[in-house]
Amino acid sequence: MAASKFKIALVQLFVTANKSENLARASKLISQAAGGGANLVALPECFNSPYGTKYFPEYAEKIPGESTNMLAKAAKDNKVFLVGGSIPEEDGGKLYNTSTVFNPEGELIAKFRKVHLFDIDVPGKIRFQESETLSPGSGLVTFDTPYCKVGLAICYDIRFPELAQIYTRRGCKLLLYPGAFNMTTGPAHWELLQRGRALDNQLYVGTISPARDEKASYVAWGHSTLVNPWGEVVAKAGHEEEIVYSDVDLSYVDEVRSSIPTSNQRRADIYKLQDMSQN
Repeated sequence: MAASKFKIALVQLFVTANKSENLARASKLISQAAGGGANLVALPECFNSPYGTKYFPEYAEKIPGESTNMLAKAAKDNKVFLVGGSIPEEDGGKLYNTSTVFNPEGELIAKFRKVHLFDIDVPGKIRFQESETLSPGSGLVTFDTPYCKVGLAICYDIRFPELAQIYTRRGCKLLLYPGAFNMTTGPAHWELLQRGRALDNQLYVGTISPARDEKASYVAWGHSTLVNPWGEVVAKAGHEEEIVYSDVDLSYVDEVRSSIPTSNQRRADIYKLQDMSQN
């Protein structure tokens, strides 16, 4: 039988312009998280490079490559499931924002490319266009653990509730979003979106941000968070580098879904959600 509870660690990493330093720092914190009892460890978006369109081509790698080789070794050495945040990936002349997942044997078990690119323009506050250098992914990704099925997406993808709904239909009880919200959207929407996705789908939602660097060209909000199926924040970082630990209680997912059985109350005669990737 699957365990009804496991421990997750969200690693809010301080990312610099030195890739080797970022990888070494991430490896050290993964070991620290495993030593703290974590069964599943997750890193932030762009954990190996600064976040920015001018950086993506410079730091991009093939998969497997330097960064994913480190992740595979760290997962195996520490015997944990490891969600490698994301890195800029180069494949076939295109760049992607890509997350990889490794099992405790160090095997690559999932790869997700960010589906919705972060193209926004908030007048007087922030303009950012990932599509200037990145291409979007074209599929959704889940992975299995001895505890539960997990759905994976990246940052801006959290704004699209259909992804979370599809992952829930596929049997997920935990969704993970490595992300780097900024100082405009972070305080306004970061926690709100997480709580919304968790409450609507009655599951756990974890977000993993880089630590805040006030000197960076793109300043991350931080505040990596875990939200439970009732929509409550159960663990939350500040803005500095730290590891956030929390138990994920799968029996509580079942309890909430049984108490308020929205999954069985949808009006399929009036509306429906179609998972095009499984057609």
